[in-house]
Amino acid sequence: MITAESFSEAIISGANNIFKNRVHINELNIFPVPDGDTGTNMSMTIQGAVDKIKSEHKKISEIYKVADMLASASLRSSRGNSGVILSLIFKGFAQAFANLEAARQCDIIKAFELATKNAYDAVSKPTEGTMLSVIRVAYEDAREAFNSGMDSVFIWEQACLGARKALASTPELLPVLQKAGVVDAGGKGLCLILEGMLSVFKNNIIIDKNVEDSVTFDDDFKDAVSKFDDDTNHIYCTEFIIGKAVNSGINENICAKFKESLEIIGDCVIISEDNDIIKTHVHTDFPQKVLDLALKIGVLLTVKIENMIEQHKRMLEASSVRSTEEVIEGAINCEIDPNEKMGIVSVACGEGLINAFVDLGVNKIIVGGQTMNPSAGEIADAALSVPAKVVFLLPNNKNILLAAEQATELVKDRELIVIPSKTIPQGLSALMVYDPELEVHENIHAMNQAMELVKTGLISYAERDAEFNGIKIKKSDILALNCGKLAFKSKSPIDAAFKLVRIMANKKTMFVNLIYGRNVLEDDVVNLKEKLKKKFPNMEIQTLNGGNEIYYFIISVE
Repeated sequence: MITAESFSEAIISGANNIFKNRVHINELNIFPVPDGDTGTNMSMTIQGAVDKIKSEHKKISEIYKVADMLASASLRSSRGNSGVILSLIFKGFAQAFANLEAARQCDIIKAFELATKNAYDAVSKPTEGTMLSVIRVAYEDAREAFNSGMDSVFIWEQACLGARKALASTPELLPVLQKAGVVDAGGKGLCLILEGMLSVFKNNIIIDKNVEDSVTFDDDFKDAVSKFDDDTNHIYCTEFIIGKAVNSGINENICAKFKESLEIIGDCVIISEDNDIIKTHVHTDFPQKVLDLALKIGVLLTVKIENMIEQHKRMLEASSVRSTEEVIEGAINCEIDPNEKMGIVSVACGEGLINAFVDLGVNKIIVGGQTMNPSAGEIADAALSVPAKVVFLLPNNKNILLAAEQATELVKDRELIVIPSKTIPQGLSALMVYDPELEVHENIHAMNQAMELVKTGLISYAERDAEFNGIKIKKSDILALNCGKLAFKSKSPIDAAFKLVRIMANKKTMFVNLIYGRNVLEDDVVNLKEKLKKKFPNMEIQTLNGGNEIYYFIISVE
């Protein structure tokens, strides 16, 4: 039997196992552009549950209470598609262990059965060769062991072996994995979690994170920051997390040089290292220069920039002006205003894009998107900060859709409706037709219809060498994506944008919107617009400085 104590320790062990291997899982990503990191998303999802379990499990003697805690906390912390599916697997465990003091062999099988069902039900078109296959085969092999009369440990061991067998076969089921020479990242993460749990059940050993002081990393950083935040001569409080650059680690020498560079252009510099990331806090008048220095080290996982003067002014004046900062930092759990029938929450990143969404009537911005997937809990909190009876949510990224759908279960006192925008242009187009005077169902129909008319193109860069769809890609190549599919590679983002618009546009095209990122020069955008006008004289071309970190261009064609 599995007791509440052993189940709690197993979850901690599983979380530690994926945490220490999360970078390897991230590197299994077959698409070479910056993407949502599977290992990071799954690790953060289960870690949200571990934080809760560590503080409570010693007081709990029934396994169902631990399982409920695991399901609830992992749902709130779930991010990215892989994280959401993981939380639904844990939900299956909670369903199977309902009202149980301890779990017997039959309960374990029921847990894997319901976990499999939940995972498949969450995806509209289940794809084999993913973590879905891994949990299914784990269940099937565990069931065979149960039918043979084996004990709980052997059953779990067979589930792990089945998961590994399914993982090894993922390249056979998905040719794109086979061509890249990798297994499915989500499936690998699930195997590591199950094996970490087995370590407790079989050997009574909790796998160690193997990272010094990792548990108190965030708390120590916040404590250090708080000592300096009131003592500065600069305008912008800038905080961010840098993930390691591909094929290069982060060492003390890099951190020391980075800190020296920051102290030249700012003060109150705090840097904290955690294995393969650097968490940074600095006050500066030049946040752009700070981020440029950071990007030389690795990718930016999160970014937060606050104007401290404006923040202080608002606090003193208690201004009623609805600023962009207030839209981002809005209060949590607002009571519903009977006069507010509808409100909107949107995910966006980059100052220009955030301002555009606010100008179009968004009540609350969740800063995130590609590589920065917000959790279901963060989405729910954003919805609860809008005092309307009905809140529309625009995820604007396909990797956020599942978390958005799960967030609807966390919002009880008002209706949260997901408008399934998969790209920024789709979100903007949906907002253009939104009308607060219409009925809810009329807005849903209009926004969905508007999104169908939009084609999205992206100009990004390759994070590593790869071969995709027969195209050999070198790190730093400029990549053009047409409606999510790799179209071609280039050496120039401007040339790539021009070529991609030519491919996407046709005689019926009326509008093209070029949303350019922070690494694109204004003069180059002006020249690109003029070049496109000559090619398409009857097409309206608009430009917007979106300030995005990941994309050189986000192109909207209607």
